[in-house]
Amino acid sequence: MFPFLLNRLVSLALSLLAASIVIFFVLEVVPGDPAAFMLGMNASPDTVAALRHQLGLDAPLLERYFYWLFGLFRGEFGISYTYRVPVAQLVGDRLWISLPLAIYALALSTLIAFPVGILAAARRNSAADVSIMGITQLGVAIPNFWLAMLLVLAFSIGLRWFSAGGFPGWNAGFLEGMKALTLPAVALALPQASILARVMRSSLLDTLSEDYIRSARAKGLTRRQTLWRHALRNALIPVLTIIGLQFSFLLAGAIIIENVFFLPGLGRLVFQGITQRDLIVVKSVVMILVFAVILVTFLVDMTYALVDPRLRRQA
Repeated sequence: MFPFLLNRLVSLALSLLAASIVIFFVLEVVPGDPAAFMLGMNASPDTVAALRHQLGLDAPLLERYFYWLFGLFRGEFGISYTYRVPVAQLVGDRLWISLPLAIYALALSTLIAFPVGILAAARRNSAADVSIMGITQLGVAIPNFWLAMLLVLAFSIGLRWFSAGGFPGWNAGFLEGMKALTLPAVALALPQASILARVMRSSLLDTLSEDYIRSARAKGLTRRQTLWRHALRNALIPVLTIIGLQFSFLLAGAIIIENVFFLPGLGRLVFQGITQRDLIVVKSVVMILVFAVILVTFLVDMTYALVDPRLRRQA
């Protein structure tokens, strides 16, 4: 396992380095000067130059990159141009909303997709299978922001069970916080559950057609016993891949949902940073999200070795 682990760690480090180079230099060539944006159109060139010097924007490009990169290693992301507070503080405050939202949505997606996908595979070509595949196809096609607005109309404006947006803070209580995240989590989870259920069904059907499944049936095991004892575990490899990708998407790609529900999470922070030309915030948050994606991928690779004994023997 050690060579397998070392190979993945080296790949993780190189991916992070490449991502930092792309993120920094792509955002640097984006048109617009943060100092000129902050001071307005009527600011004098001397004032703009003074603010650029104060923000460190007049330093050479490579010097600024390495200063930012070494700051990331120390956990120092710099000072926000707009808020004038450390970026790490902004990220820490917003992370405690985006991370529970992503975990909540992923848990809902998994709880829905697993039994639905298993049921569809166990009853292939039946009325239940056809109905499930039709519903999941509809779930894949519906945009999550449109679904979010329907949920607001139904459960906030119509039934008044949930608030239409905002977050009361965890100081108001865990249940109140989770209640505020329920509609956004459902809006994120349902399309992902549709994708995961279809992958679960397809993977399970492929596994059920293998020779060792026929051998298990020939030994006297029922279809139900064969499904749960032999087929399900071997079908989890592609499903784990999708779960890892979905968590990364839910953490990094919830910008629209956070803006629909006015949640002060990382997605909304990135959106505000882009509109305010607060590039240090955008670079740092995107880098953190890239790190989260790569870390989740690394953990999924490690999970492969736990689920599939063949990978452990190869390692």
